[in-house]
Amino acid sequence: MKRENQTTVTEFFLLGFSDLPDQWLVLFLVFLSMYLLTLFGNIIIIYSIAMDSRLHSPMYFFLSNLSLADASFTSVTIPKLLTDLVLKKRAISVQECLVQMYFFISLGNTESNLLGVMAYDRYVAICNPLHYSTVMSKKCYTLLAAASWISACLHSLLHTVMAAGLSYCAHDTINHFFCEIALVIKLSCTDITANELAIFTEGAVSVMVPFLCILVSYIHIIATILKIRSKEGRSRTFSTCSSHLIMVTLFYGTIFSIYFRPSHASTSSLLKDRLVTVMYTMLTPMLNPFIYGLRNEAIKAALRKVFCREEFHRKARFNR
Repeated sequence: MKRENQTTVTEFFLLGFSDLPDQWLVLFLVFLSMYLLTLFGNIIIIYSIAMDSRLHSPMYFFLSNLSLADASFTSVTIPKLLTDLVLKKRAISVQECLVQMYFFISLGNTESNLLGVMAYDRYVAICNPLHYSTVMSKKCYTLLAAASWISACLHSLLHTVMAAGLSYCAHDTINHFFCEIALVIKLSCTDITANELAIFTEGAVSVMVPFLCILVSYIHIIATILKIRSKEGRSRTFSTCSSHLIMVTLFYGTIFSIYFRPSHASTSSLLKDRLVTVMYTMLTPMLNPFIYGLRNEAIKAALRKVFCREEFHRKARFNR
């Protein structure tokens, strides 16, 4: 194709949920509620952990990082989606699309990395409890958290730079509510073989490494739990990692259902993909703090402490 006959695309159009025009108000209210709950829940978790010295341990340090990643992850896509539902504009410049793509990939991979690190933390706590304080020192768990963020940013930078190097012309419609990398690069009028190869190799590795870390950790954890003679002891030990296991199932279950299955081009399949994407971009980040808050006694105690303190200050101000 001759370059002079091509028109360079300066903006893309996100179809989003335009195939459900009569449901825009319902979708707006549902997504707005989920977004506000996600922000509220994760901010409360971060604040509670920061304010309660009893929670200044590796497990809760990783949880506060996960809550920060969750709150940021939803903020990359949902405000734009809400704006598009109201204004029905749906346009996004190529530069804005690449920025959204970068943060979406980096924060999604950060969450994956943190889930892997949290699994390792539970493995050390349950399988090697006598060496836990030595292995999971402050320096160690700080470096693990930093590595989770930095490696995800570098991974995202690679794919974003490669996508930015492509030429986009003629086609400008993305059948999604955000700039999903696989759909964006297909709009290019240049060869995308290298991009697709990077996604299926480096991209797959970046997801599978934390997942395998989780899998191996839980194999050892389950083996250790089964050796405990007391049923109460087994139940108490397993409860320390049950919340994390639920989070892992929600996150990777939705990820694998989209990215690790044969692709189909049908309209119904594309709609299902968008609905499943809602699961891991909105529902999972929204549920994570509530899963930990409802199933973890230390978190519940910290939350009660926070709200009791706020209530005390409110009454004190009122009595003045």
